[in-house]
Amino acid sequence: MARFWDFSSASGGLLRGAYLRSDNGPEFSAAPFQDWLRRVGITPIQIYPGSPWENGYNERFNGTLRREVLNAEWFATTRQAQAVIKQWLRQYNHVRPHHSLGMRPPVPETLLEKSPKVGTAQGG
Repeated sequence: MARFWDFSSASGGLLRGAYLRSDNGPEFSAAPFQDWLRRVGITPIQIYPGSPWENGYNERFNGTLRREVLNAEWFATTRQAQAVIKQWLRQYNHVRPHHSLGMRPPVPETLLEKSPKVGTAQGG
């Protein structure tokens, strides 16, 4: 997170005008974090307490990450945690089928070849 903070602070305002929607957990509602968001031009939006359905896609992802990585591993260093999470994210985004996408991964490992379109689409 610190690297992201450094990047967005040094990004020359690329994130200015962006929104960050989160739950009301202590890591997101902490005053220093909220202050930092405002300083770099990101508007924090928090869901209503007890309303995880307002942030369903994030809640699903966070729960899956916690179940499959954070609760399953013991990290000795931040670097180790970053490596394990990076590997898991690659698998999650490039390999793992997602039900909402028709059992396809969000970013397929290989692109399906489409037959080339020849001519025009006019009937006749």
